[in-house]
Amino acid sequence: MTRDIKTALNESLEQAQWEWLEPHAKRDALIIVSPSLDLVDVGVAIAQDQTQIVQQWIESGQLQKPSANQLSFWKTQPNKSFNALIVQPYVLIQEPPIDEATAEPD
Repeated sequence: MTRDIKTALNESLEQAQWEWLEPHAKRDALIIVSPSLDLVDVGVAIAQDQTQIVQQWIESGQLQKPSANQLSFWKTQPNKSFNALIVQPYVLIQEPPIDEATAEPD
């Protein structure tokens, strides 16, 4: 059974709370996707080994690992919600738009 990868990834896009994502952070598998990128398009690029575009996103800061400060902040908010997409071995996360989530303090 062959399915279009974008359709398959789009169907597996989920909301995930930080407490569910924390184990993936501990194994260094979380990747933050900038809100300027489409989460599913990033998943497709990673799944298809489109290294050139993925490298461009990394270099421009649109894909990055969580910082120690972000991890500490999120740990204090176990119910914080993210859009999440698993593309083995990674878990891609993106903060939902402000209207969908509680804004972080300044």
